[in-house]
Amino acid sequence: MFRESLRGIRVLDFTHVVAGPVCTMTLADLGADVVKVEPPAGEIGRRVGPPWLGGQSVISLSVNRNKRSLAIDLKTPEGRRIVRRMVSRADVLVESFRPGVMRGLGLDHDTLAVANPALVYCSISAFGQESPARDRPGVDGVIQAVTGLMSTLGHPGSGPAKVQIPVADMVTGYLASIAVLAALREVRDGKPGQHLDVSLYNATIMLQQTSFASFLTSAAEPERLGSAAPYAAPNEALPTADGWIMVAAYDPKRWAALCRALEAPHLTADPRFATNADRVAHRPELRAELSRLFARRTTRSWLEILASQDILCAPVAGYREVVESEEYRASGVETTAGPVRMPGFVLGPSQPDGAPDRPAPLPGQHSAAVLAEYGLSGAEIARLADRGVISAGPTTRTEVIA
Repeated sequence: MFRESLRGIRVLDFTHVVAGPVCTMTLADLGADVVKVEPPAGEIGRRVGPPWLGGQSVISLSVNRNKRSLAIDLKTPEGRRIVRRMVSRADVLVESFRPGVMRGLGLDHDTLAVANPALVYCSISAFGQESPARDRPGVDGVIQAVTGLMSTLGHPGSGPAKVQIPVADMVTGYLASIAVLAALREVRDGKPGQHLDVSLYNATIMLQQTSFASFLTSAAEPERLGSAAPYAAPNEALPTADGWIMVAAYDPKRWAALCRALEAPHLTADPRFATNADRVAHRPELRAELSRLFARRTTRSWLEILASQDILCAPVAGYREVVESEEYRASGVETTAGPVRMPGFVLGPSQPDGAPDRPAPLPGQHSAAVLAEYGLSGAEIARLADRGVISAGPTTRTEVIA
């Protein structure tokens, strides 16, 4: 089962907010022992919200399941010494500071690889370790803007729009986990560890694979098309009598079937709509015709009619409609980690192994246990706590929520 694939792999997680935590959460979902190394007060992502649950950021809780937390002050020499000691036993280190921060702490790849040549060290940053923009800060929205993604979103004539989910962060986290898995495979084959340079900038360019390939071929800037696809028509959301329906009927057979379903033979005969290329060229006129026709019936009625003709379609659903749908209930996509419901890890075998997801840790919740597993004695741990180098934090979520 995939949930056991990384059993025995030790990961030290120096990441914050979303991109890095998504990477390490994916490794944890695959069975790795992930220790979230954060400041005594917790990493900055814990303060991102609303919404909140028991005083905790739901955003942070949603990207840190199946991890443990070590709260340690890296500004102290002793804190850094403890971490270097832990790294000698770790397989993977993931960090998402601005380039140069880890070097300033003496925790950069070149330094740590001396003691642990097999270490897979993954750096996640906005623009990359060697980019001319390496020192520029960047968050998801900034990356959506600078990579061109924001310029493609919205409706004709509107200003730029943003994907509301942190899509640059999410795709970067998933791609970083792929890079870590590939590097671990090489280590298993006897090769040394390596320094992986993963940036939000590159990942978000990669996300736009088809759009950039089209631009590099044609030199034509993407148009803002709302819900439409630039390469096919009709392939967009259209208004019905009581909502919206997404229709993809650009294939010749499905286009003909759509015209029959709409009882609109004049569309079939119209030379402006003869081929997919013609329909793309005359998209505004086509949209006007289809909007008028679809407005005659409800979404549910059109879904039944179009399904009978094997026309690709779906209602444009809100989140409430999604989670109440038969498809969602049957998908197995939802998991519960502690008090938080969220999409879970549903890749791989169709039958889950039944292991429950563990809730995201509280800051320092596992400090003592983690340090003991990495070889520190009880007396050493107590001394570190007394001196404020580590924080033990609450040991249960109930202590915080209560």
